[in-house]
Amino acid sequence: MHEQFNFAIEVLGTISFSMSGSFAAMQKRLDPFGVLIIAFVTSVGGGTVRDLLLDIPVFWMHDLLTCAVIIMTSIFTMVFKSFEKNFQVTLFIFDSLGLGLFTIIGIQKGLNADIHPLICIGLGTITGCFGGIIRDILLNRIPLIFRKEIYATACIFGGTAFLLMTKYSNLSYTFIQIFTILLIVVIRTLAVKYHWQMPKFYGYDHNSEM
Repeated sequence: MHEQFNFAIEVLGTISFSMSGSFAAMQKRLDPFGVLIIAFVTSVGGGTVRDLLLDIPVFWMHDLLTCAVIIMTSIFTMVFKSFEKNFQVTLFIFDSLGLGLFTIIGIQKGLNADIHPLICIGLGTITGCFGGIIRDILLNRIPLIFRKEIYATACIFGGTAFLLMTKYSNLSYTFIQIFTILLIVVIRTLAVKYHWQMPKFYGYDHNSEM
């Protein structure tokens, strides 16, 4: 049961980030091949960096299912775009879902490799964020993680809550996973809605606009 739920998380995370990448690519009016490439790097970018850091085989190179899910999701998204006009909202929804789902995957991969829990939070953040970083760089945008919005911080809060609950609570592991995913999505949503930002340690400089 536990392994089946983890598999579901991975598939849902891949679908979410595939749709996020596809909508971002369509915003830039890329052709279908470009949409597919952006969807692919968004979905596997964070996991690839994570696996390289853990010195284990890169997950998607041994799993045709991941590639198939990305391709099918991208095709569906390109068809679906004719019914969906507000790309920005749809992009936000799927990006937030992917962030929560992939953060959990990264933390669990680190725990399975006997990595220190604090480093596992970092791995979860990398898994959740780096695909979006690569996506935004390829689309010539400043990555979300480097902007004012709360992004990586949501992963860190969620990852910390996940580790604390698994260690100190008697809740079921599946419930903790679901709670953590929803917590990350809620933090990200509230941060955007209420304009939460990380504190700045520099003043406004007119020269920075030049």
